[in-house]
Amino acid sequence: MTSNLPSDWLIPLWATAVLLLLVMAKRLDWKRLRQQDDLNIFLGATVAVLGLWMIHTGIRPGLSFHLLGASALTLMFGPWFALLAFALINAALALWQGQINAWPINWLIYGALPILFSWRLYRFVDRHVTNHFFIYIFLNAFFGAALAVSLTGLASTGFLAFSGAYTLDYLLDQYLPYCLLMAWAEAFSTGMLITLIVVYKPAWIATFDDRRYLNR
Repeated sequence: MTSNLPSDWLIPLWATAVLLLLVMAKRLDWKRLRQQDDLNIFLGATVAVLGLWMIHTGIRPGLSFHLLGASALTLMFGPWFALLAFALINAALALWQGQINAWPINWLIYGALPILFSWRLYRFVDRHVTNHFFIYIFLNAFFGAALAVSLTGLASTGFLAFSGAYTLDYLLDQYLPYCLLMAWAEAFSTGMLITLIVVYKPAWIATFDDRRYLNR
């Protein structure tokens, strides 16, 4: 999203982002990153998602389309490390593009929002639905990723319209439909990725337990 937002929006956006950063820093289990294997996996996944974000297409400033990777990182590392990864990703892009003021809104809408939704969905499925491998993949990775991207598209549309960056009619006609189409690409890519990792490297998925999903 572009940094050309009304100045009145910048202070509350930065304040919200900094507050979430402080909560994240308190909740993170930093000891995990002291393990070389865990650190390599985390950094590798973060760089991979950064690469996905750099492969994008846009129609106008602030209106771009790319895979998010939020659901995948949430399933792999949990919500707090996923938030850290997206904070780093958005910081790198903001510095590279020279749009520092775009960092808080991009992190909140394209990072925190889909991560929170993906985690809540996982917790709901984990508690109320039968533990089964295909249920885990379909509901959390495939269906969850599609819903997370759709929710992100709706949120970004609402924010851009409410802030006056673009008219609602333009966004509903030229932006939101393509966001919903991207949800299917996100669903297939996340579903296939999580399936492959579960099969070959299940220890990389923090939310997956062989004893619960496979040994039944």
